[in-house]
Amino acid sequence: MNLKNIHNVYFIGIGGIGMSALARYFKHLGMNVAGYDKTQTPLTDELAGLGIAVHFEDDVNRISKAFKNSEDTLVVYTPAVPQTHSEYQYFESNGFQLLKRSEILGLITKDSFCFAVAGTHGKTTTSCILAHLLNEVDAPMTAFLGGISEDFNSNFLLKGTDYSVVEADEYDRSFLRLSPNIACITSMDADHLDIYGSGTELKKSFEEFAGKLKQGGKLIVRNGLPIQGITYGIEDDSDYCIENIKIEHGTYIVNLKIPSEVLEGVKFNKPGRHNLLNALAAFAMAAEAGFSTSDLAVALATFKGVQRRFSYQIKGDDFVFIDDYAHHPKEIDAVHQAVNEMHPDSKVLVVFQPHLFSRTKDFGDEFAKSLSKFDEVLLLEIYPAREEAIAGITASWLLQKIENPNKKLIQKKNLVQEIQSAKTDILITMGAGDIGLEVPKIKKALAYAS
Repeated sequence: MNLKNIHNVYFIGIGGIGMSALARYFKHLGMNVAGYDKTQTPLTDELAGLGIAVHFEDDVNRISKAFKNSEDTLVVYTPAVPQTHSEYQYFESNGFQLLKRSEILGLITKDSFCFAVAGTHGKTTTSCILAHLLNEVDAPMTAFLGGISEDFNSNFLLKGTDYSVVEADEYDRSFLRLSPNIACITSMDADHLDIYGSGTELKKSFEEFAGKLKQGGKLIVRNGLPIQGITYGIEDDSDYCIENIKIEHGTYIVNLKIPSEVLEGVKFNKPGRHNLLNALAAFAMAAEAGFSTSDLAVALATFKGVQRRFSYQIKGDDFVFIDDYAHHPKEIDAVHQAVNEMHPDSKVLVVFQPHLFSRTKDFGDEFAKSLSKFDEVLLLEIYPAREEAIAGITASWLLQKIENPNKKLIQKKNLVQEIQSAKTDILITMGAGDIGLEVPKIKKALAYAS
């Protein structure tokens, strides 16, 4: 397909973080862009502010006439939208070209030097750090990010087309549409078992992704993963290795042992060993592309972060409020490690919204074990996203598994009140559903109360 022949791009599921980045891209190119989404959010409001028409009813009559010519209109859809969706069915039955987001990314990036970040955890932060590093060394690049970078205040950056940065999403095997020059695999923990059925099948998919590298391409892998590549790790025998970790005023100061040299006194400001690994992965990708390692090391110190990735909402002497996207037991463990390292001996209250019935079912025991580590747990109902309910799998079911006497199932409408009545040093909100929309309300209420 030749994108140059397209004048109109319509998105089914335009409000998703990855879809909205593509919508920005096509709008920037001067194309006519519009779309549907299930829910109005700050992201859809921002798209509307760019002149992109967005509606929230699955209604073919809401699609403007400009997007009903199959010869010059491309339809992009997210796998989260069921094929019974009436707008999807309209476009399919009328001969339109319908492509998944991953297929579009493959088309856009195939002629650039493509950096692709894969892994069940860490994709968004790693790709945002990489985009920041490349921006700081003036690389002409386009970045499609799976979160809002606090450096760019956006999930999309266009400063040239020589290089591209994308997240290689394993969901629905989307990452097999890409052909990267340099790829990274941060993790391969079991997830999306509704798609893969088993961790073994997930591993096979990552192996297939590794085979998608362009000729002469390079693969960066976290040390210990069962895939061959250039390794990175912390205080081990990796090709890229972090050593001599110190913390001063909430900032990591480390040495980077890399194939060519040792860089001393490198600073990085985001808490958590998992974020140190994300930073090292991004550094290794940029270094293997030939950019100055000394310039990249300096740039690490100025990375601001990603919204909803261990994001400080309130940071006072007596109280701290952190928001995080963690929605898998391994990610919850990483948040626990980070908060303990940066705020030792503090009482921590976590508010968690489980994401997907299938994930809650598959990892119920692991979720319970991870959540039990915190001093107090407030549990919200499961956020269904694209799924129908599964009999017997509820937030109450998960709550019973949590071995912590300080636990409670609450309704979202009572969330602020429950938090205000709790006594804690640190509040953490976690989850990949709509809990993020509650964060401004919580922050405002707590600030007002103080």
